Amino acid sequence: MRYTIMLHYPEQSTETLGEEAWAEGERAFSAYAKALHQAGVLLSGEVLQPSTSTTTLTTVDGELRVQDGPYADTKDQLGGTFVVDVPDLDAALDWAKQAPALAWGGVEVRPGATYVREGRWEPNA
Repeated sequence: MRYTIMLHYPEQSTETLGEEAWAEGERAFSAYAKALHQAGVLLSGEVLQPSTSTTTLTTVDGELRVQDGPYADTKDQLGGTFVVDVPDLDAALDWAKQAPALAWGGVEVRPGATYVREGRWEPNA
């Protein structure tokens, strides 16, 4: 069963966090990704650019609107994701508990409904 582990936390930079703390965070995320990979459950992982890089599309009264920056008005932003293939929710939660981002933000675990493989939609089972 595929689950996406979504990492929500206040955005930081090397300037606001400090180079040493930033490097420690990078080491922690690398170790986490390596553990997922070595366990054979990691399908993909991605660290996102800051929310200031976001472009959000919405439709209001049938008209397309394009907005620069994040749509959500919150301090915490989606900072990255890991997609894992594990037997059940308990296994996904066990991996989510190890996410370094849990130390400074929320970690959301959500099962996938469907996914694309070789250009076709497949049910998540």
